[in-house]
Amino acid sequence: MIALPIGHSRLLAVLAGCMLLIGMGAAGGVWQAARHYRPLLDASAGEAAACKAARDNLAGLAQEQGKALGDLTLAANVRQAGAEKAVGEAKASAGIDYAAANLLQQEHTGGDQCAAATSIIDKELGL
Repeated sequence: MIALPIGHSRLLAVLAGCMLLIGMGAAGGVWQAARHYRPLLDASAGEAAACKAARDNLAGLAQEQGKALGDLTLAANVRQAGAEKAVGEAKASAGIDYAAANLLQQEHTGGDQCAAATSIIDKELGL
């Protein structure tokens, strides 16, 4: 061992004591901080879990809504195609009836045209 003068060993003891006090202060500070912030961290973790669950729920609802919207769009397209087909058939049927009505009006001579049309239509309908 190296022999140190008395002044140096005392200085080393004081330095060691200071280092021990600093270490104890740091350990106490860490313990106090953990004691203070742990409930806050636990509460934040709980809120984060609740937010994640709500986000996942909303994502599922949005997906269901998107599927329902797609189904409604397909149904609307089917209805529109059926309506267009019905309109085309009605136009074709009405064209024949319109031509027959014009022919009936042309055959009728004299008198009021409205009364003539009414009587001809009533006659065709059997009224």
